[in-house]
Amino acid sequence: MLPWFAEHLPGPLHKARFSRDFVRSFVRQEIKSHREKGRIDEPEDFIDFYLKQIEKTKNVPNSTFDEDNMVQSVFDLFLGGSETTATTLRWALLYMLVYPDIQDKVQKELDAVLSPSHLICYEDRKKLPYTNAVVHEILRFSSIVLITIPREAVKDTTVLGYHVPKGTLIMANVDSALFDPDYWETPHRFNPGHFLDKGGNFVTREAFLAFSAGHRVCPGETMAKMELFIMFCSLLQKFKFTVPEGVKEINTDFIFGSTMKPHPYKLCAVLR
Repeated sequence: MLPWFAEHLPGPLHKARFSRDFVRSFVRQEIKSHREKGRIDEPEDFIDFYLKQIEKTKNVPNSTFDEDNMVQSVFDLFLGGSETTATTLRWALLYMLVYPDIQDKVQKELDAVLSPSHLICYEDRKKLPYTNAVVHEILRFSSIVLITIPREAVKDTTVLGYHVPKGTLIMANVDSALFDPDYWETPHRFNPGHFLDKGGNFVTREAFLAFSAGHRVCPGETMAKMELFIMFCSLLQKFKFTVPEGVKEINTDFIFGSTMKPHPYKLCAVLR
């Protein structure tokens, strides 16, 4: 409510501001480096394409393509593509401790299809239906974002018989779709079979809305799936994850926050 006052408060807010400014400074250095390399005519990444767009629109009145917007866009991608994936990976390894039989099946499929020295790539998911199903079940079952960021109805409409006036603020409950018993056979059980047909082939599900849906679906969906698949497979290809000696119970409850995180836990990573 008082941002000008909050800027001078010490403590967590000051630390958050310092971290934000550190990342923004890093991004500006990257932009400077990209400019010096002069790859606008042959762009290779997001910053290159954005610089090209700035150049194309520099004479366009009220253009929003400028360096400040690019810094914030890269910042958003960095934040959205790191914290959520890291949190989901923590859930993934936790589930492998809780369900060692599923970990064993994934590793048997990896061993049968890929050589031990094979470098995992995203295309491998087509040859690894069970592993791909496990990754999707991790995303469904962890449900790290319970509710989407707010949307606004752009016109009067009716949803399931309810009148929704133009301008209504809407927050979709993604968690309810991921655990809806009308769409999932065993919604409250970790079950990779949700994403497999009778022949063991991978199938997508209509109610899989971990990344929301529609025009405002998460723009990082493909990147997140790619990161999670490659890291998860690479780890299970090299290590067997077990519960440390003396640990009798594993806490699978979540810590409520901007994303639903697992409680801190320890594991043993044994080279295979």
